[in-house]
Amino acid sequence: MAGRINDDDVKAVRDAVPIDAVVSEYLQLRNAGGGNLKGLCPFHDEKSPSFQVSPSKGLFHCFGCQEGGDTIAFVMKIDHLSFSETVERLAAKAGITLRYEEGGYNPGHQRGERIRLVEAHKVAAQFYIDQLDSPEAEIGRAFLAERGFDQAAAAHFGVGYSPAGWDHLTRFLRGKGFSDKELILSGLSQDGRRGPIDRFRGRLMWPIKDVGGEIVGFGARKLRDDDNGPKYLNTPETPIYKKSQVLYGIDLAKKDIAKASRAVVVEGYTDVMACHLAGVTTAIATCGTAFGGDHIKILRRLLMDNGSARVIFTFDGDAAGQKAALRAFEDDQKFAAETYIAIAPDGMDPCDLRLAKGDEAVADLVQPRTPLFEFALRQIVKRYDLETPAGRAAALDEAAPVVARIKNIGAQHEVAVQLAGMLGILDTQFVVKRVAQLARWARDRGGKGPAQQQSPQRGYDTAAPAASAATSGPALNLRSPAHRTERELLKLALQRPELVSPAFDAYGADEFTAPPYAAVRQCVQDAGGATGAPSDYLDTVRAAAPNDTVRALVTELAVETIFAKTVDEAYAGDQLVTVRLRAVDRRIREIQGTLARLGPQGDPERLSAVQNELWVLTQYGQSLRNNGAAAL
Repeated sequence: MAGRINDDDVKAVRDAVPIDAVVSEYLQLRNAGGGNLKGLCPFHDEKSPSFQVSPSKGLFHCFGCQEGGDTIAFVMKIDHLSFSETVERLAAKAGITLRYEEGGYNPGHQRGERIRLVEAHKVAAQFYIDQLDSPEAEIGRAFLAERGFDQAAAAHFGVGYSPAGWDHLTRFLRGKGFSDKELILSGLSQDGRRGPIDRFRGRLMWPIKDVGGEIVGFGARKLRDDDNGPKYLNTPETPIYKKSQVLYGIDLAKKDIAKASRAVVVEGYTDVMACHLAGVTTAIATCGTAFGGDHIKILRRLLMDNGSARVIFTFDGDAAGQKAALRAFEDDQKFAAETYIAIAPDGMDPCDLRLAKGDEAVADLVQPRTPLFEFALRQIVKRYDLETPAGRAAALDEAAPVVARIKNIGAQHEVAVQLAGMLGILDTQFVVKRVAQLARWARDRGGKGPAQQQSPQRGYDTAAPAASAATSGPALNLRSPAHRTERELLKLALQRPELVSPAFDAYGADEFTAPPYAAVRQCVQDAGGATGAPSDYLDTVRAAAPNDTVRALVTELAVETIFAKTVDEAYAGDQLVTVRLRAVDRRIREIQGTLARLGPQGDPERLSAVQNELWVLTQYGQSLRNNGAAAL
């Protein structure tokens, strides 16, 4: 069993790797104000960005799904790693040597499964690259040269060659300390009659990387006629490789995709190479599977769903290519981006087009051509005889539901008008009404729009009043000025403790009317208060949380932008006064109720005490109103 990673080393890793640099490997981040960044959450589907990152605090939080935490928590969640695996990966990135306690550490056998499998792929990739220079690989080099790829191009994309023997890679990886079990699990080897043998033999090899740039699989191209396998052979499903969740070239293209708000989806590895070499550096491809929902999620996080984003599909002009385009259109409405299809007039793919007509032809091909919806409709319409009324009616019956699926009402109307033109139906309004009728029917069948989302119950252990009204979470309480001010004060206490201390530390949890906020106030108190906050103040407050729910809220408040143009002592004082004054006014109302219940005939001693408290609180409230923070 591996030893425990030294706590100081964990802290060093957390401090050394900026959270915005790590998160940016997976999604596009934009300025959110207040020093924060925002993007589309990678942990749930959303239309507008609610995922925020605070580089200065090293924290992230999604205001939609409530996921949050530090750099380590983000990598653990997005890559499904254990804590130790995550720290080891980040340490390697930062060049930090980790120390282990409780019995030492054997890096050859005790590291996490995912890290071991990724390492095996990294070693295998270099092995394949080295083999591309061997005499046996002449056939592979010729294949690349025939398609216009020189040695520099092969090196840029990490293309290699797998020897034709049974177990060259297997024996090499064994020599590097990898076990047979790891080799089989990785998909690099497979079971043979006498033990593991190489899965890929005598093929040209393309490394497939995830969004973070780690090699998780390979695509292998057949080169010899005596190879009885498929033309392309990909890594099987493994713990680190899911073909529906990877896009070839995404590691190279992601920055330009985010920068240009544009992605080009091609069909193969050589097409990606051709596009990039022709200057179309936003090109990516699926790996042996149809373009689907998980691929869309990857692109949406990079495109940020802004209105000018474009996704261009390039498919072969044959029947299979057209079928692929129609499959892509089925998921079209999952994009906020505009989607197009580009097919070369002679049906050539980008690789062949570059060979025949040069880089400019490839760049021109992927300029937005035909909207994907228009292509899909034309494929439907051309199957019918539009010269007859029956043919036009039948085409309308099949095409109208496709148009009705378009969610944007304005776009739906415009496309319905175009459909009328395609069908040659002069009564345009008839087609528009038919599409609108189908759209209404679809909405009604699925219910009258999405139901108002209810916030889940959250576990706040607090004795603060009004628990039943606030247990559904702070987001619902923002309509209340009282809760909004309490939220601002807590954000200040977490983000700018020097502005609210020492006054804040004298506030009781009962001065926060929302139980979630009372729970966070208690965390600050349990962590030693806001006065003289140390460098690890936020970590200490998060550690003081009684459960994950409260910890997530601490993170949320530590990341959320403070709603003030100028965050200074005056603004902090206003929040302190408002929260305290409301607490005083609440107590005054309670005392007035007590006096009413006691009546004139009540216990004189009790009446005197209550009246005295009322007088003191009234004076204090008046002082707060007149003198502001100076009266605290």
